[in-house]
Amino acid sequence: MRVVLRVIKYKYRGALAGVLMMALGAAALGQAGAGQKTAPGTAIKAAPDDSRDSATSEKDQNAGLVIEPAELPLTYPHGQYQVNLHARGNYVPVLHWSVEKGALPPGIILDDNGVLHGEAQRAGEFQFVVVVRDGGKPQQAVQKAFVIKVLDALTVAWKVPAHVNVNRIEGSVEVSNATVDDVDLTFDVKAVAENGRATEIGYQHFPLKRGTIGMALPFGETLPNGAYVVYVNVNGEVAKRNAIYKQQMQTPVALQVAVGP
Repeated sequence: MRVVLRVIKYKYRGALAGVLMMALGAAALGQAGAGQKTAPGTAIKAAPDDSRDSATSEKDQNAGLVIEPAELPLTYPHGQYQVNLHARGNYVPVLHWSVEKGALPPGIILDDNGVLHGEAQRAGEFQFVVVVRDGGKPQQAVQKAFVIKVLDALTVAWKVPAHVNVNRIEGSVEVSNATVDDVDLTFDVKAVAENGRATEIGYQHFPLKRGTIGMALPFGETLPNGAYVVYVNVNGEVAKRNAIYKQQMQTPVALQVAVGP
């Protein structure tokens, strides 16, 4: 019996000693890691780096001149035009603007302060290069290429080309008003015979509203035997601008009207 008790006693002592050793080990680890927030072997996350934002901001501040806008709006002959060119970036006032090469549409000019303005005199596509210079020493300068498209204010196109229908010549056209003004429109179609005799086969006179696109205008008339060239004349007037727009079309060949056997 004494032997058994001693064995049990020694077993409890051993277990108690093991518990004490574990506790001491944990305490030692706690002290060793007192200045360390992560366990050994765990990756430490770096603090957010604000240097990238600072670098971006500094880059913006140190950016050179950039000319704006990226593109210029369309216009049409005798239409009022004004665009303010401007620059962003680091520069020394005052800015001075000029056309370096190319040509502006006749009737439109560029002022020293960067204002494009005027009224284009004719349709076309005009390419030019603008340069802006600042007041620094040394002077900073930058260039940008631009295009101004001057569209025809009034356009006309065949909708149904002129053709012979038994003893008639008939067809239709489409007219468009690209301006910001109502246009006093005169639509006139004549069939001209080989001997020079002209016969009216279509006529209208009315205000064509601004922004009208593709309005159909028919024409047609019965004609005697003969060969005819068809001429379409479209005239538009804007009195307040003292502007007149003209468009003309004709058939590429004479149209033959043949009646009877």
